[in-house]
Amino acid sequence: MASFLSFLLGEKKKTASVAKERLQIILAHERNGRNASEPDYLPALQRELVAVISKYVKISPEDLKVQLERQDNLEVLEVKIELPDTVR
Repeated sequence: MASFLSFLLGEKKKTASVAKERLQIILAHERNGRNASEPDYLPALQRELVAVISKYVKISPEDLKVQLERQDNLEVLEVKIELPDTVR
């Protein structure tokens, strides 16, 4: 009988579950809305990688390529680094 009344009157959801559902919707929307060719964080990531690697090996920004590829439901971050023959 309680389930029938809940059906008629509408069962109130808990706040946490509603917040979780909303967050999932927002995340899904943002993932679909991203620019597939280059997200905004890739240039900064590339600069930071060059800075860190340059501490150990002499490279230029052109020696490092960062690319994001989408494969079905996966996002693959590909980093290509052309290292010199000699180390600092």
